[in-house]
Amino acid sequence: MFYYKKWAIVVPMANEEEDFVPFIDMLNFVINELNPGNVYFIIDKASNDKTLELCQALSAKDPRYVTVWAPENKNVVDAYVRGLRVAYEAGHDIIIEMDAGLSHDPRAIPMFLRVLNEGNECAFGSRFINGGSMGDSPFKRRMLSKTGTILANVLLGTKLRDMSFHRDVVGKIINHEFKSKAHFYQTELRYLLRKRRIFEVPIHYQAPSPRVSKNAIKNAYQSLFYYFFQRLIGNKPTL
Repeated sequence: MFYYKKWAIVVPMANEEEDFVPFIDMLNFVINELNPGNVYFIIDKASNDKTLELCQALSAKDPRYVTVWAPENKNVVDAYVRGLRVAYEAGHDIIIEMDAGLSHDPRAIPMFLRVLNEGNECAFGSRFINGGSMGDSPFKRRMLSKTGTILANVLLGTKLRDMSFHRDVVGKIINHEFKSKAHFYQTELRYLLRKRRIFEVPIHYQAPSPRVSKNAIKNAYQSLFYYFFQRLIGNKPTL
């Protein structure tokens, strides 16, 4: 067994009752082969089914799973940052962000851990590099994702394609005020970390929903053009 530094996985959970068991089965299949770490479930008022109860029951049975109730969260970005903060304060060296419901494949976790143990500061999952894919998603959702990536690359001057972090990077993230409130968060974070030692890991991604809300799209454009304007005036923020 390859030894990994003290690791954690942060998973925002909302209305995951239907897919909870297969998701946990897949997670267990992967993390049972690793040295001990923790999975932090971040749950807030956006969830209105039995997800909280299911997570709490699992935490009571398996101490590797920690349930965090965060009613103060206003959006998914708050959930990610809350999870990163909890894992950081618990002393983890490597922290992975992933979505629930099998939209992110847990089988990629060992690769994320390995590349960070090899000296990289950040590892990003990419659907658009060789070996990556975006399956079982409607054409419009695939085009929105691809077009958004290309637009961000052009306006921000990056080579981003479609996350795990070392502890020092997480310390910067949890103290940053993000412009994005939804889907653009991943792009904003990759832009801010562009000068770090980064490795891209091919992943299989399945969009959990064929639609993206109008508010999420509006926020994404606002955030994107904010950073584009900052670039034009010579201000290129980094973490």
